[in-house]
Amino acid sequence: MRILYLNHYAGAPAYGMEYRPYYLAREWVRAGHEVRMLAADFSHVRSCQPRAPGRQRAGCWRELIDGIDYHWYATPAYGSNGIGRVRNIATFMGRTALDARRIAREFRPDAVIASSTYPMDIWVARRVARLAGAKLVFEVHDLWPLSPIEIGGMSPRHPFIRVCQAAEDAAYRDADVVVSMLPNVGLHMAARGLDLRRLRIVPNGIAPDEWRGDDRAGLREDIAAHIRAQRQAGRLVVGYSGSHGVPNALEVLIDSAAQLRDERLAFVLVGDGLEKARLVERAAAAGLEHLRFFDPVPKAQMPALLEGFDIAYIGWHRLPIYRFGIAPNKLLDYMMAGRAVLHSVEAGNDPVAEAGCGLTVAPESVPEVVSGLRELGRLDEAERAALGERGRRHVTAHHTYPVLAAQFIQALQQGAQP
Repeated sequence: MRILYLNHYAGAPAYGMEYRPYYLAREWVRAGHEVRMLAADFSHVRSCQPRAPGRQRAGCWRELIDGIDYHWYATPAYGSNGIGRVRNIATFMGRTALDARRIAREFRPDAVIASSTYPMDIWVARRVARLAGAKLVFEVHDLWPLSPIEIGGMSPRHPFIRVCQAAEDAAYRDADVVVSMLPNVGLHMAARGLDLRRLRIVPNGIAPDEWRGDDRAGLREDIAAHIRAQRQAGRLVVGYSGSHGVPNALEVLIDSAAQLRDERLAFVLVGDGLEKARLVERAAAAGLEHLRFFDPVPKAQMPALLEGFDIAYIGWHRLPIYRFGIAPNKLLDYMMAGRAVLHSVEAGNDPVAEAGCGLTVAPESVPEVVSGLRELGRLDEAERAALGERGRRHVTAHHTYPVLAAQFIQALQQGAQP
């Protein structure tokens, strides 16, 4: 099968997030399928950006990564949400649309997947699919335009939101298959016109080969030395790894750390994001000497980093959008690392509760987070390890990319069910 995968933000190990398109495509290539990835050459979620070689076709160049044929489209850089990001999206959409006929003629895909966070790539994917006589697939990461409305506070009447809504409706009307990472989306999608016989749930996952063997990358020494020092001082390490943005509700963790400053807990936050500078200032103002921030580590070092945590933390704001479910990559990493997890959330699903690998407390509640950390901290090492092992078994059984990639291919081949 020849698969065309449109994902504006697609990444790779050398570049950073988003990883899901890479891991699915890699498994498809290993299974004998041919995959072409269309992505923008600038994305705010990558740790570094691909760079064009000396010679390239105007506006686009190719790179072969683990058998995946990446086509990078030149797009303008931007610093935050706003007109710069809209310009970046419009450029990617325009350049891929201009290439639609050539792609259909030369690549002749059997399936075309529209998978960017925003839904407008469905129009490009639909054009290619019709020209090639291919199956059209819409992959949902987050529900747009509901996410920018309910999380970002944008008006439903905003021109950008109206465009997103038109694209979402077109996707549910025209796609042969809709694949969602979120588990509880059926009622919303049906209300927007989707025949639910065309819906498949394929959640997020992990790559098991990155967690095996003795040749895994060691942890960067500044973090490793700090964790060793905390252990030697008799402290447990409460860790967070991932984006430092508004949705991550890290101010709750910082305020909880302030209330736990006299207890045997040390807090380690690893990552970057638009809110990091503000969070660093908040922690400094509170005089939190037992809380440290560190720059992100390469993905190869993630197993070593997480294994240095005694308790792994992930939090959310209380928002209506989460009624449709959550699918955070970092939580699966925590579970695969065998960490006991404190999950501060109210959502339509809860992987921590499903796996029995930690505690779930209310979101946006410092008292609840403080209580949860104390409870996990009172457990002995063997008890926390038992919680972590439950999480590892759950992920291994349900969330590995070889399994998920096969489920996705099955969805492509079966299409709508009667």
